[in-house]
Amino acid sequence: MRGTVRKMRVDQQALGLDALRYFLPLDGLDFSLNEHIGHTLRISCSERITCVGCGKSSNKSFNQGYCYRCLITLAACDMCIMKPETCHHHLGTCREPDWGQTHCMIPHVVYLANSTGVKVGITRETQIPTRWIDQGAGQALPIFRVASRRLSGLIEVVLAEHISDKTKWQALVKGDYADVDLAAERERLFELCHAELDALMAEYPGQIEPLEAEVLALDYPVQAFALKAKSLAPEKGVVEGVLTGIKGQYLLFDTGVLNVRKYTGYEWEVTVL
Repeated sequence: MRGTVRKMRVDQQALGLDALRYFLPLDGLDFSLNEHIGHTLRISCSERITCVGCGKSSNKSFNQGYCYRCLITLAACDMCIMKPETCHHHLGTCREPDWGQTHCMIPHVVYLANSTGVKVGITRETQIPTRWIDQGAGQALPIFRVASRRLSGLIEVVLAEHISDKTKWQALVKGDYADVDLAAERERLFELCHAELDALMAEYPGQIEPLEAEVLALDYPVQAFALKAKSLAPEKGVVEGVLTGIKGQYLLFDTGVLNVRKYTGYEWEVTVL
């Protein structure tokens, strides 16, 4: 199959019951991946890159699929996407106020996830559980529901003083994982941060809601993890190897690992050998 790559899509019908089923979108056609685990795949990359923002051809991809013009003009590429506590929509300086209204000024969730150890993260409420799957989390627990992206970022900053806010991709692809009591971790953080959290709830009354949710467990289709965290780069040459598993947005091969999301907008040809 040949087509323009988008991040892998997951069939969530088996959520919590069986290993997740992955599909690679190529120009709107879904290439089913699970049944090819254990088989050899060849992935080649043409010079064609299509911007996910404007749809125009680009000679380079930025920020997971955007051309340079979109990178510097679109709100989706602003620094506050990476650092939500710096959101400036309320100041009237958003690059695209209407986009901000529909993507940032809506309910968000602050969560704990365990992929290579416990971390804190934030996502739009509508992106649960997609966000956790994209990160390769084996466990996830929502702990706050808030009214906007900025508020979720402010809480994340408080909690990140005591816990990581990043996933270690090298450990993820090598299968460095053990179950953690996320509910106990939530209570520990609430105790450590109660003064700061109480202050935020007093400053933004009715906009921050602590949650008492259940831990979600996620199972990924992996026969074998990577022995080494070696990144494969199809734009530099043909990638070929036995597909041994899928976790997060990574394809695991016996020859290395491939971060699919990094290549959003690239044209790939995928062949089963």
